[in-house]
Amino acid sequence: MNQIVLTGMVLSTMPVGEYDRRVVILTKEQGKISAFARGARRPNSPLVGAVNPFSFGEFTMYEGRSSYTIQSANITNYFAELREDIVGAYYGFYFLEVADYYAKESNDEREMLKLLYQTMRALLNPHIPNRLIRYIFELKTLTVNGQAPQVFQCVTCGDETRSMVFSVAKGGLVCSECRQGVIDGITLDGSTLYSMQYIESSSIAKLYTFNVTEKVLDELGRIMGKLMAAYTDKRFKSLEILETLL
Repeated sequence: MNQIVLTGMVLSTMPVGEYDRRVVILTKEQGKISAFARGARRPNSPLVGAVNPFSFGEFTMYEGRSSYTIQSANITNYFAELREDIVGAYYGFYFLEVADYYAKESNDEREMLKLLYQTMRALLNPHIPNRLIRYIFELKTLTVNGQAPQVFQCVTCGDETRSMVFSVAKGGLVCSECRQGVIDGITLDGSTLYSMQYIESSSIAKLYTFNVTEKVLDELGRIMGKLMAAYTDKRFKSLEILETLL
């Protein structure tokens, strides 16, 4: 077996047998992987804290023919503060679930991992509302995965000057000349549209550097709810729990 070192974040974990855990990790080098943490459920195991969700760091493991086995871990951020905030924790669990849904094995997931890490850091910032973090994360996730709606010009003719409505069914903005037959058109507040343009075009490092009014936040929420319903076919359990807490 080959020994390798992978950098990543634990997305989920589940017990296996009496003392082991099966861990799903989003890694920089190998995309999403599953690995076994032998003895990780023993109280004195050096892996007992390393294989919890949110743990970010370097994982030394053996690569077998069909699975990985974690030998040791150097965790640089546990995001332990999230465990003291039940609402923040479930926002975090939702982000992990979304990343797990989109990430693929043996795929280049560096942008998704970077987005996930920066989003967890943003959850610890008291100056940014969790709802805004959620909508930024959702839209940037769609962008990273090639599903971003067109928010810069008409999806039909490419015009940038006429008045526009936003259509989830059409995949973005539709101008006044092309909107015949569009039944789900929404006239966006200018600040909402600018926010969406900024999220889609900015680097991940600069994502969580702005705030919006309640009106824009509500409008972003309506748009992202429709977009996520259109582009995902999964009911995220952590989101269902989160919504009962809000």
